[in-house]
Amino acid sequence: MEKRKTASRGARQEKKPKKSKDPGQPKRPPSAFFCFMEEFRKTYKEKHPENKSVAAVGKAGGNQWSSMSDKEKEPYVSVAADRKAEYERQMDAYNRSKEDGENLEQGDSNEEGSEEE
Repeated sequence: MEKRKTASRGARQEKKPKKSKDPGQPKRPPSAFFCFMEEFRKTYKEKHPENKSVAAVGKAGGNQWSSMSDKEKEPYVSVAADRKAEYERQMDAYNRSKEDGENLEQGDSNEEGSEEE
């Protein structure tokens, strides 16, 4: 048998550094499934107080979600849509304030440069 050639360790590509997250940026809204899971976790914990497994709760929630009809999912879909609309409003405001901050920074540096002339 022939040995396979593997890439040498020095030939690996360097990882790109992670973008730092802005702590003031709004969090993304949950999907309809996660809106359902918020409610499901509470009821599941009441029925099964001895169960501490996150995986078991997730699996039970996933099974129930997949067995639900579109009509049963509708309340969660509408809540998710409302949260998405709110998120988009918050992102618009965040982006506007971020652009205003950048414009102020650029304006300050331009004004300083013109005073020196």
